[in-house]
Amino acid sequence: MYTPKPGAAPLPRMIAAQAALETKMLLRNGEQLLLTVVIPTLLLVLFSTVDIVDTGAGEAVDFLAPGILALAVMSTAFTGQAIATGFERRYGVLKRLASSPLPRWGLMTAKTLSVLVTEALQVVLLTVIAFALGWSPQGNPVAVLLLLILGTAAFSGLGLLMAGTLKAEATLAAANLVFLLLLVGGGVIVPLDKFPAGAQDVLGVLPISALSDGLRDVLQHGAGMPWADLGILAVWAVVGLAAAGKFFRWE
Repeated sequence: MYTPKPGAAPLPRMIAAQAALETKMLLRNGEQLLLTVVIPTLLLVLFSTVDIVDTGAGEAVDFLAPGILALAVMSTAFTGQAIATGFERRYGVLKRLASSPLPRWGLMTAKTLSVLVTEALQVVLLTVIAFALGWSPQGNPVAVLLLLILGTAAFSGLGLLMAGTLKAEATLAAANLVFLLLLVGGGVIVPLDKFPAGAQDVLGVLPISALSDGLRDVLQHGAGMPWADLGILAVWAVVGLAAAGKFFRWE
């Protein structure tokens, strides 16, 4: 006869199961798909094929593709995660999960893994579309990977900080507003040198600007390690994650 052995599953299995669940819920959410897939894809195709914005010398897609990759990271790690986590907190989902055998840090790890899986799918999709539009990337893939990782950490920290301190409705409004503002002023589509000099100094230290400029330096201009942009992203990542860890409220 089989003897029951009640108890929690091994921690890695719990984290993997929660990450798979988080990813499925994200990909089934229409609003999340709009932010993570539809909008970046439409922007990449539209601005690469229609001469709307002056992107400088060379093919428009060579300028736009790195910025759209940065936008994809922001849409998933910041906007999507902030909104989803904010409503989970409002409806008591986080409180219930926090009382399960999965520790709180394990839940956050699962959410992070879900973000990384979604971003990987975004990068593959956008890269295929960009290649079809004539994109010719160059540069060090290790530098690209470091930029994407630090960008994800920075935006995740800021998204969790917002979701853990504001009400769900305020998080929804604020996250979408920030998304739109950074889309316009973060060097994603419009080059930063099109803004006044004073505004360039401020916009240049934003995480979306550092990520898009760093990716552009590597993928469009073949630069080595963009240390300045990596440094900006690292500072945002440390500050955002530390603040989220300190101020996040589970109820």
